[in-house]
Amino acid sequence: MKVTKLVSTCDIKDCPTIYATDRGTLLVQGETPTDHGLRIPSHEALVEIPMEVIQKAVRDNII
Repeated sequence: MKVTKLVSTCDIKDCPTIYATDRGTLLVQGETPTDHGLRIPSHEALVEIPMEVIQKAVRDNII
């Protein structure tokens, strides 16, 4: 899979980030919350990112 960084809130690599893939999908890097109370299938995961990352992506016309 080829991954391209679209938007992040900082310049170091361990920050919330949105990536595009060559599969026509997005990858989201963020914190893994544990206090959500949801039942998530074992083959899926949740990540939490600041709204600022989405707003920046929209503002910069990336997604």
